[in-house]
Amino acid sequence: MATIHPTATVSRDAQLAPDVQVGPFCVLTGKVQLAPGVRLIGNNYINGPVTIGTGTILWPFACIGFEPQDYKFGPGAATAGVVIGSECLIREHATVHASTSVERPTIVGDKCFLMVNTHVAHDARLGNSVVFVNGAGIAGHGEIGDNVTLGGNAVIHQFCRLGRMVMMSGDCAVSQDVPPFCVVSERNRIGGINQIGLRRSGMARADISELRRAFRDVLRTPMPRKEAVALLRDRGAACAPVMELADFIDSSKRGICSGMGRPTRGSRAISRSAELEAVGEK
Repeated sequence: MATIHPTATVSRDAQLAPDVQVGPFCVLTGKVQLAPGVRLIGNNYINGPVTIGTGTILWPFACIGFEPQDYKFGPGAATAGVVIGSECLIREHATVHASTSVERPTIVGDKCFLMVNTHVAHDARLGNSVVFVNGAGIAGHGEIGDNVTLGGNAVIHQFCRLGRMVMMSGDCAVSQDVPPFCVVSERNRIGGINQIGLRRSGMARADISELRRAFRDVLRTPMPRKEAVALLRDRGAACAPVMELADFIDSSKRGICSGMGRPTRGSRAISRSAELEAVGEK
């Protein structure tokens, strides 16, 4: 039988596996399904329909399944809610909002780590092993592939997609799609390939080298999308990750973050300051 603290409030519609732990002052409303090994440490608020997978842990004041921040969604309207995978870590004050659809829930995959004050908006979809560092967030209908990391306070515009194994630097924002395997270094700008992440994943060295060449020759060179996709597909015939890059770019509806052009004003100022310091000027 599940362990429920006397101060917790659990809906009659909730379904709790026998070893679930519900800590003090938790409130579970509506159809909430908690799989084996789920722990609610305390002061957690879950508003169904919500399904949480095996071994996931919620820290105090993490809130799951509440109504989306969408003017078109009326209070009490029907929703498919939220589905969270197995072995996720959801830290203090993280929020995952219910979908605006009755057909598809907001989805968080397996082994995701949502740190303090992170936010997953309505209808968003997160793959597996996604990390949101403190303050990061994704807006409505956004999509994130597997093994993506968002640095502190990084934010994603609604309807944007991030491909697999993207690394997004802290304080960055994107309003266009980010191709897989890339690093977001500035606002709407990719600075290179996520080489550290690729090595750690066990990707073959030859494939990493091909991705580096693809970034240098295609993503950093201004050209029409059709031409870029054609070049990538040609190289992708012998390298599956490059073909994945081509497919992602070809399917983009919002356009792709730039990998070329002049740096932003802030970066130019820093660079110029370093140059002056190097020659002894003030």
